[in-house]
Amino acid sequence: MLAFTFPGQGSQRPGMGRPWVDHESWELVGEASEIAGRDIAALLLDADAEVLKDTRNAQLTTFVSSLMVLDAVERLGIEPSFCAGHSLGEYTALAATGALGFDDGVRLVIERAAAMHEAGNESPGTMSAVLGLDDEDVEIACRRADSDVWVANYNAPGQVVIAGSIIGVAAATEHAKALGAKKVMALPVSGAFHTPFMTTARDRLRDAIAAANPRDTEVPVVSNVDALAHNSGSEWSSLLSAQLSSPVRWKHSLLALSELGVKGFVELGPGGVLTGMVKRTVESASQISVATPDDLDKLIEWFGNFVPATAEIPKVQHEGEHLFAVERMVVSPGAGVFTKVKSVMNKSLIEVGHVIGHVGDSEVRSPFAGILQSFIAVDGERVTAHQPIAWLRSH
Repeated sequence: MLAFTFPGQGSQRPGMGRPWVDHESWELVGEASEIAGRDIAALLLDADAEVLKDTRNAQLTTFVSSLMVLDAVERLGIEPSFCAGHSLGEYTALAATGALGFDDGVRLVIERAAAMHEAGNESPGTMSAVLGLDDEDVEIACRRADSDVWVANYNAPGQVVIAGSIIGVAAATEHAKALGAKKVMALPVSGAFHTPFMTTARDRLRDAIAAANPRDTEVPVVSNVDALAHNSGSEWSSLLSAQLSSPVRWKHSLLALSELGVKGFVELGPGGVLTGMVKRTVESASQISVATPDDLDKLIEWFGNFVPATAEIPKVQHEGEHLFAVERMVVSPGAGVFTKVKSVMNKSLIEVGHVIGHVGDSEVRSPFAGILQSFIAVDGERVTAHQPIAWLRSH
């Protein structure tokens, strides 16, 4: 089974949208900009690190860019059994599974970022990553500080984030070093997130979450708060509001996913930080991060090597000690009536980007090169998004 994971604030990078400008999934940026009333494209293309550091920009750009990557991956026909997101990424996971509509998700992330920004101004704080120390010892360091400092993120074995007042974090840092921490690094954030310093943000956001009315989903999302899988929409109002002022139990979430049978983790969005956390936490798992269009080809190869052969997913062929994907699906980019290009027939040679048909006004382009074996969709048939259209054999 696969899990899609989505990064949180801090993963944003200047120019992270540039590789996507000519990709079909870039259209999500325009849609999000209309909903937000802001030029998100400018933030993704031209904003510098200082502008992106602002919580209100960091969260919105990370959310939109992660969903853009998700859209590109869904066009390949790859779907997860579970989703999870780190902090802000949990909102992306909920949008990915349909618990939140795209427009509700954009509005909710804007409200969340504004609430956290204001709470950070009211109760100034900071965050630092403690490396090379067990969870229990980090908790001890915070208690010994005898100040406003708490564990904010349990990220991976030997990687814990603390947060609180500047004085409190400084004191806990010294105690952590005395207990054997290899390194303590200050994080470039504007508040003490996931601590009691965010209580006012939690209260403000509670009504906005309720108004978004999260829906039930077929694909469960593992929560930061309790590291349990949830697919009931009614549970998310309390989980999302509690998330703001309680620690992110990411390590526990990864272990829970592993116990549920997940063997492959696909990180979708800028950065790649979560992929490193998987390596440290679930050593037996296979993992990959997708941040640019070039990564899509790597994902196809990884997926071909990862999945077993069934009638419903791409088959693989064993040769020596390697696995090669030999059959690949082309799926619909959206919903509508399918019409095939008359010049494309069985045994036609298809190159990457080759138009094989249309769904409504949208072109159906093959993301793969190969020999067309057969059309699965019938000319004139109404298809849904991601429905298989044709299958190819690689050459």
